[in-house]
Amino acid sequence: MFFEQERGQFFRPLTGKYRAQVMECLRELYQRLYSSSSADYGQALARDTMIEIFQEALVRSPALASNDQDGEDEPAAQDDSEGRFRSSRDQAVWVLNQLLEHGWVEKQVDEATLQSTFAFTRYGRLFTEPFVAESRSMARTRHRNTRNTRNSLESFLERGDVYDLLDAYEYSERIISDFTDVIAELEERKRDLVREMEDQLLVQRASEAFFDFMENRFQPDLSVRLSADNVEKHRDQISRLIQDIRKKDKIFKANAERRLRELLPELAGDQQSVLWNILDGIEMRLRNASDIMLPALRKALQSFTKRADIIIRQMSYLASQQHNDVLAVCKRLAAMPEKQQDELLGKAAERMAVPEIALVDPAQVRLQAPRQRRAIESGLDDGPMDFDQDARRDIYIQQVLDQAFLINQQSLKNYITSNLREGNRISTRELPIETAKDFLAV
Repeated sequence: MFFEQERGQFFRPLTGKYRAQVMECLRELYQRLYSSSSADYGQALARDTMIEIFQEALVRSPALASNDQDGEDEPAAQDDSEGRFRSSRDQAVWVLNQLLEHGWVEKQVDEATLQSTFAFTRYGRLFTEPFVAESRSMARTRHRNTRNTRNSLESFLERGDVYDLLDAYEYSERIISDFTDVIAELEERKRDLVREMEDQLLVQRASEAFFDFMENRFQPDLSVRLSADNVEKHRDQISRLIQDIRKKDKIFKANAERRLRELLPELAGDQQSVLWNILDGIEMRLRNASDIMLPALRKALQSFTKRADIIIRQMSYLASQQHNDVLAVCKRLAAMPEKQQDELLGKAAERMAVPEIALVDPAQVRLQAPRQRRAIESGLDDGPMDFDQDARRDIYIQQVLDQAFLINQQSLKNYITSNLREGNRISTRELPIETAKDFLAV
């Protein structure tokens, strides 16, 4: 169970008034331990070093509004957030204690020197990774998962290393998750565009965000996903590789099956092949990505670009109406009495009214030929109908024969599986025939 012992209130540090600062401390600690150029790569840090890291993060991240709900484990609330702690060091010590108490950071004591060091717990590191990935500005190659799936299957086909097959299975799972992330991002950006269309300033900012997205996100990632790394493009190649793996000799498949059952004992059940389950899973994910997720991505991108087009049109309209006094005139008229409005509008109508003379073009005057309506007899003949008894008998016999020799694919699969399980060979000369269905299956 996840919420047990020290993890009973695991997310408590991220629910109080200082949750933004705590998240910044976790992000800074993760970068110091694992991802920055000066990282210690998982080594435990001393207490003073931890406090210095948290102090730097607290300076960059301000506290949230003071009307937020405070956690039960925080100090007594005051109106000014800076007054809650005498210094940034005191707040850094409080953050460290919170993370220690709720299972994000663990304390390690050296029995020889009796010095204490601190490091992430396993779950603390796993839950901090999304915060770091969200703010990471480096180039991401998520669009390569389709090609990685293909390359891993090629490697497994050549060398027979089951780890390559497991890599292909993992990459195929990431294809679906990447599509889901991109679609969710597009929907979120579209909602932001809708919210920012309230005034001209926000529209200007929304247009800048749109062009920034097209330059920094669409071109390096989405355009590759829709062209070079198109799932439909590599789907046939991956399907051929899976078919080649299925056609390998028995020794190759038996060794792979044996090794997979050692690595994945939880999948080795119900007399099913782990190798076949993995290959079927890759095929199903590729099919879902091509038939469901890719059209959904195109639809989301089309909706996003339409919304951006509306914003650009609105900006053009606002720019063209910048020196137009129609809105001011309407406001002045609205503030006047109704009688005065009618008088002013009447004078404007007299000045704007101009004579309009129109002549008929003789070339457009033509006599159209009359159309002849077709009469359709829609009545039904209720009289006696003579059926050919021989023709009806032939049709009935043909239907019965079609149903008699109709074989269900699932029943045929169960038939073959049951005989393989009993050690029989799949041969039409050796398979036992006990029922009529067995005879039809043979």
